[in-house]
Amino acid sequence: METERAKHIISETISNIQHNSLIIKGNGCAACQVVFTLSNEMQINEQEAADLLSQILFSDPKIDLSFIEMVEKIHLKDRLMGTGFAIKNRDAKDAYIYSNFKNTLAELHADLIKYGPDIVMRKLLMSMISLELAKNIGIDYHASTEELYYFMRKKDDETKNKLIEFMDQLYIRIGKTDGKNSD
Repeated sequence: METERAKHIISETISNIQHNSLIIKGNGCAACQVVFTLSNEMQINEQEAADLLSQILFSDPKIDLSFIEMVEKIHLKDRLMGTGFAIKNRDAKDAYIYSNFKNTLAELHADLIKYGPDIVMRKLLMSMISLELAKNIGIDYHASTEELYYFMRKKDDETKNKLIEFMDQLYIRIGKTDGKNSD
């Protein structure tokens, strides 16, 4: 019953956004708008709403397709970002994404072999932090990466220590025996 209600809320929100993109304030995120609406309507926290949205998108290809079309319309077409990608058909988009998916994994695997797990972990953490900045500030990934590196250069010791502290805790939780990483 709750899943059906959530599906209805998600579908209705997607439809509303597609018909009136001004629902999303400023340079806001279309996907986040769906999560926030789901959270408010179902009286659940945002993480639960995000998990529920993911579950429904995974299980319902029709809603999944309308969701990605909405995101593309707002974030690519309406905002004139990624136009070359946005005008491709779905198969071409999927092929491009799959190629990048495989290439990224191959690059990480090569780094793992050549430099070890700590470098790969740092690379993954930096990417995630940059993506969060891009999403939260409303800038592109390259700009957020440059902003992050600028900040980290200014706060070198503090940010380096925070990364090491996080990695040590992660390694402890996944069972790495020494709990330490190398620099």
